Amino acid sequence: MDHGIFVPIVLFGVIAYIVKIAAENRTRRILIEKGEINENLKYLFADKLAYAVPSSLKWGMVLIAVGLAFFISRAVNLGMDDETALFALMFLFGGIALVIYYFIGTRMLKNQKEN
Repeated sequence: MDHGIFVPIVLFGVIAYIVKIAAENRTRRILIEKGEINENLKYLFADKLAYAVPSSLKWGMVLIAVGLAFFISRAVNLGMDDETALFALMFLFGGIALVIYYFIGTRMLKNQKEN
């Protein structure tokens, strides 16, 4: 089976879908700005960054934790296979970073609701 034609077709489909989503979103925003849409739907397209914890904080924390796990697994001999120690530390530190993010995010949302 030749996969040479399959990749361009899938790539075209993905690009077309992204363009479709972007065009629909732009149309919705224009309708909202002109006031020609139901008042209840305005909240669906409101600026979500004002009411949410930035996801870049989460991914930054996770990537720092994974990098720290990599550094520690290379610097310290834990008495086990290097790859096993690396994966264990990556999952451990990544999980810890997500738990810390949860507490930070909860506090940030609480502060936003109070203001």
